[in-house]
Amino acid sequence: MSLKLYNTLTRKKSSFQPLDKIKIRMYVCGPTVYDYAHIGNARPVIVFDLLSRILCHLFGKERVHYVRNITDVDDKIIAAHQQSGEEINAITSRTIKSFHKDMRALGNLDPDEEPLATDHISEMQTLIKILLTKGHAYENKGHVLFDVKSMPDYGKLSQLNREELIAGARVEVAAYKKDPADFVLWKPSGEDQPGWNSPWGPNNGRGRPGWHIECSAMSEKYLGQTFDIHGGGIDLVFPHHENEIAQSLCANGSGTFAQIWMHNGYLMVEGEKMSKSLGNFITVRELLEQHHGETIRLCMLMTHYRQPLNWTTTGLAQAKESLDRWYGALRSVDFECENFTPAANFTDALLDDLNTPLGISVIHEMAGRLNKSGSIDDKADLLNAGNLMGLLQLNPDDWFKWQPECANFHLTDRQINDLINQRDEARDQKDFVAADNIRTELAVQGILLEDGPNGTTWKRT
Repeated sequence: MSLKLYNTLTRKKSSFQPLDKIKIRMYVCGPTVYDYAHIGNARPVIVFDLLSRILCHLFGKERVHYVRNITDVDDKIIAAHQQSGEEINAITSRTIKSFHKDMRALGNLDPDEEPLATDHISEMQTLIKILLTKGHAYENKGHVLFDVKSMPDYGKLSQLNREELIAGARVEVAAYKKDPADFVLWKPSGEDQPGWNSPWGPNNGRGRPGWHIECSAMSEKYLGQTFDIHGGGIDLVFPHHENEIAQSLCANGSGTFAQIWMHNGYLMVEGEKMSKSLGNFITVRELLEQHHGETIRLCMLMTHYRQPLNWTTTGLAQAKESLDRWYGALRSVDFECENFTPAANFTDALLDDLNTPLGISVIHEMAGRLNKSGSIDDKADLLNAGNLMGLLQLNPDDWFKWQPECANFHLTDRQINDLINQRDEARDQKDFVAADNIRTELAVQGILLEDGPNGTTWKRT
């Protein structure tokens, strides 16, 4: 089965045909680094990490070029600096470090390239000059703006009419704009704001780029004027991705830029929009204090990427139960696997536009089959399916012994094993009361014992 992907631009699902047989190129919009990543930020990282893994599986890792940018110049970053007094470079470097730590804890592989916006100001200025030369942009009062009316099919990605476009962009009414829908490519910076010299405006044109021009410039530098896939959250369709298309096509010509546009759905928390005012704003950092990264990752993947995701404590518990079952099946078979090819029925599910709910149902079937057969081939199927999803990366014993940072367990692994040995000795001596007392003592401490033909294993509950 070939890989089929849904293209937001065409509103159709079709077979993926790489533009270049040598290199498959994908660009994903990354974080704006002013605060800790929240679960909404994590969803596109997980979704497109999975897509990258699938592409590498199909075509070979050496043929996949995955770029995810970091926006480190933005009004939100400036606002964080003004509010806290912390230097902008300190805010961005600290936040980038935290983002990397959190995303890796969720099982995400690093992209091949992760360009910083501030390292590509010259490329942005070059692109702006091209747009000015071609009559798609204009300068006014130190600002350079894209002239939306110069592009007849502006809005083709979002498929919104003019009134909807203006409302959706939350346009700023400004005297320097010819049209309310026009958007900023370059704007002047005050003395307390980051800025770079440019040909536009007073004070050597000191200013900074608009958000949209950043991704057009960086994607072109690392992937060329035309590439395969551009991804991000559904909230980026308009205005960000719409404006990227306008900039890049008007600069480089029709038919260039991304050929497939992919977007993950919105995320809610317990049925409500996530916001600090509602008190349901959840950072990845906070979640990782209570849950293993694989639990969070599986909870994300239990919903198809294009569907809205309702983040719930019930969903997290279901993900943990599923992983316990899968790891339990793996622990029951003590053989090393040498087969690294996922089963066809599993890969077929993921090749159908990343149908992770179907893929997860196949993994459940694999775990059930392994529990019955104890077969090395069934274990290989389960491990290989998990690996392609970025799951089942731990030794089963390590999974069951893991404890969250917030846990208040008093027994160390060594103390638990010593008590199990004492229990074994009591059972050998037919002192079943003492053995049951040890089991109860461990249960009170959150330790569940499981007796099997190969001895006693334990896990934290």
